[in-house]
Amino acid sequence: MKANALRRGMNLWPPLLFAGIRIRHISDDFRAVDVELRERFYNKNYVGCHFGGSLFAMTDPFWMLMVMRNLDRSYTVWDKSAEIEFLRPGRGTVSASFRLSEDMLDDIRANTAEEDARYLRTFPVDIVNTDGDPVARVTKTLHIRRKPDTRNRIGG
Repeated sequence: MKANALRRGMNLWPPLLFAGIRIRHISDDFRAVDVELRERFYNKNYVGCHFGGSLFAMTDPFWMLMVMRNLDRSYTVWDKSAEIEFLRPGRGTVSASFRLSEDMLDDIRANTAEEDARYLRTFPVDIVNTDGDPVARVTKTLHIRRKPDTRNRIGG
């Protein structure tokens, strides 16, 4: 599936749509994703800030999708864990920008090259307000491993 088609489809996916989350951009090479969350009456908490679950949801699928799309089919990629640190009240429109570099991919390949190697790789992303101030920091940990039938291949 092409990046723009995936973006359009995911913008209609109920967990994102009903939280008010909008994917603004997915690059053609799946190495850059920009997401935003506008403040609405239905995504604010009791004290008038963005609901923490919505902030967390706006970061949920992207690191895994980006890594999967940039490694070949010989890899298994799963979300292992996630952590959110709230830094300041989130009000107005907030956004998150995900960037996957070649160095990150090289690190994954190097750490999964040996037979039966399992690699837990963390990926941080900041959620920022319109002034660029961090509202929350989310760290996702992915479990990455070569599929059993491809582990002995070189360059796979």
